[in-house]
This record gives sequence, structure tokens and C-alpha cells, in this order.
Amino acid sequence: MQHIKRWITALILAPLLLWVLIKGSLMAIAVLVSLVAVFAVREYLRIIFGNTDEPVSNTIKIISYTVSVLLVVGAYIGSWEILFLVLALDLMALAIFVLSRFSVDQTIFNSISKQVLGIVYIPVPLCLLIFIRQLEDGIFWIIWLLIVVFASDTGAFYTGTFFGKRPLAPKISPKKTIEGSLGGIAASMLAGFVFCLIFFHDLSLAFLTIPGSLMIAVAGQIGDLFESAMKRASGIKDSGRLLPGHGGMLDRIDGVLPAIPVLYAYLVFVLL
Repeated sequence: MQHIKRWITALILAPLLLWVLIKGSLMAIAVLVSLVAVFAVREYLRIIFGNTDEPVSNTIKIISYTVSVLLVVGAYIGSWEILFLVLALDLMALAIFVLSRFSVDQTIFNSISKQVLGIVYIPVPLCLLIFIRQLEDGIFWIIWLLIVVFASDTGAFYTGTFFGKRPLAPKISPKKTIEGSLGGIAASMLAGFVFCLIFFHDLSLAFLTIPGSLMIAVAGQIGDLFESAMKRASGIKDSGRLLPGHGGMLDRIDGVLPAIPVLYAYLVFVLL
């Protein structure tokens, strides 16, 4: 039943996402990215503070949500300077928060480090989607990225289900196998090659995407395991219940987050 829910949710959301990417303006995509960032950061804070006695501070939440949106705004404007300024303001706000709480809680730096990790982990990579969107054929490269990551997830799941024997990271995610990981990588390379060949009609470009698909698949699997490690450390099964069959927003984009910088770098330094 959980597997059926997963496919139903994907079949409903995929056309909506494609419509926004293809038909929507840059502002519409920025709004969507902002919403994803805020929901994912909210779930991250719940996970990362889940194994502590004190709930996450509302001040930390407000700073995190505000910084997430402002980072996307900076990317929408197309200004790297604004992004660095927002990150500097985040650190300044956190410094003020430390000074206001240090006298009563000298472990406050633990909370600060977790917040900084969350900002670097979630909204910063998501901002790069806005920059990718503004590159030549940026819309199709974003779709290509999503297809490669989805193919890696799907290929790893089915290969691991039918052929998996050797555990990949038993202490983090016992069900994941080395065979499944290799199957996911192979599926992503094939999917990336075929998509590029169909939509760009360029055989040489399609071959150039194969190493990129490989790196994106590996990055996506690392991201998946990273989020699994966070949840296991906090004793949480899913990051949320926003997406039936998938869990929370962070459960759905955990593999996409580290793959975005890989794609951006590959487009800027290799393909474009």
C-alpha cells in the first residue's frame, strides 16, 4: 500500500511540477523553490533537534525561514553578492542570538551549528536551481536533473529488491545494498543519455552527460544516506507527512540537494 501511495503521489505531482517548470515564469519557479526550502528547513529542524530535551527555539525557526526565502530572492535577482550578504546577515543574527542566551545556556553553540548546517544543506543548493534556470536551456537541464535522480532512486530500489545481497550502509539504512546502488547508477546514466538524445538531438552532448549522470547519481545516493543518518540519530522514520508514500519534503528532495551543485558545476565548466 505504501508503494502504491508513493507512485500515486508521484503521478499527481510530476505533471504539476513540469507545468510550473515549462510554462511558469522565473518568479513562479522562485516561489516554488521558496516553499520547498521553507518546508524542508522546517522538517530539518525537527529532525536535527529531535534527540534533544529542549524544542528548537522559535527564534532559530524565524531566522532560518527568513534566510531561506531571502537566499532565493537573491538568486531570483541573479546576484551572488546578495547571497553572500544574506549568509553574513544570518551569522550576525545568530551571533546576537548567542549573546542573548549565553548567560543561561552555554550549550547554545550546538543549536547555532545545527542551524548553519541546515542553511548550507537546504536553501543554498536550492538557490542554484534559479541560476540553472537562467542558463541556456536551463528548464530542460532541471528536468534532466530530476529524471536522473528519480532514475537512480527507482533503479536502486528495484535492483536492490530483486538482486540485492550485500548491504551498502547497514548501520544507516539496512535495506540499501551495493547491488541496488550500482543498479541505480546504471539506470541514471541510461535515463540521462536517452533524455538528452531525445530533447537535444545531439549525440555528442548525450555522451558528455554520462559522466555527469554518474556523479549526480552518486551525489544523490550520498544525500539519501545523509538524511537517513540524521533521522536514525534522532529516532525518526520520516521527516514529515506532507507527501503520502514519500514522507516529508526533505524525504523527497534529499537526493536532489547534493546533486544540484554537481549539475551546476558540470554545466558551467564542462557542457556550456
